[in-house]
Amino acid sequence: MNVEVRHFRCFLAIAEEGTVTRAAARLHQTQPALSRTLAQLEQQVGAVLVDRSTHHLRLTAAGLRFQVAAASAVRAFDQALASVSAEAAPLRLGYTWSAAAHASAIVRAWNGQTPARPVVVLRSDERAGGLDQGLVDVALVHGPVEDPALRTAPLDSDARVAALPGGHRLAGSVSVTLADLASEPLVVNSVAGTTTPELWPPGRRPQVAADTARIEDWLVAIAAGEGVGVTAASTATLHPHPGVVFVPLTGAARIPLLLAWPARDPHPDVRELVQVAQAATGRRRGQR
Repeated sequence: MNVEVRHFRCFLAIAEEGTVTRAAARLHQTQPALSRTLAQLEQQVGAVLVDRSTHHLRLTAAGLRFQVAAASAVRAFDQALASVSAEAAPLRLGYTWSAAAHASAIVRAWNGQTPARPVVVLRSDERAGGLDQGLVDVALVHGPVEDPALRTAPLDSDARVAALPGGHRLAGSVSVTLADLASEPLVVNSVAGTTTPELWPPGRRPQVAADTARIEDWLVAIAAGEGVGVTAASTATLHPHPGVVFVPLTGAARIPLLLAWPARDPHPDVRELVQVAQAATGRRRGQR
């Protein structure tokens, strides 16, 4: 058996979704079929790529290395097809869970100007918005982005809010500060979240009580009283939870909103999308 592009796509979907169930649904396959494809790939490369022993699937060290190469291979494959196709491949825009409202505004603006070239949108639960897996051509993300393989353009910035369990001593406050939260256990989302203990000054940093992989799990942990969280203000509107109270956070740096895309071989429509997105968000600043 030879390794085919479908093996790469299956592996990347599993890496992105975190479960075989969600990856199979995305690819319109059965779970057993997707599991067999992953097993075939691992047999061919001679390494275990996905650790199946944990509650949430995790990539092994070999899997993390392979993920970068697989994403590049899939992107190159799609670009090769597009180069000889009568019609260019559609522009795929990824967005993180906290940037959905911004994504809608950008897509509306793009469709108003270039209706003959529609954008395909895809939500991602990872920090780079699907770029790491080669699932999208450009992504709307909350920064900063430090990956030298990516280029970025600034669009806007979002204020931060504290996410508190219902009944918390600060839940009725008009606003809170970082100092108010420094002694509280912290719930983070290290996959796609925008807050770590480094947001606080040295010597006044909270302890991480729980680390979640998805926004839904993050909200459940806070509602259950495992700790407090800090997130973009848009989260309160996009992902309300009956057990979580969102309170404005003052004195904390705003969260940059960026468009990101591969530095090498970007989609030909990326530059135009950057201009449309900056106009749609009211920003016309230089690119990094």
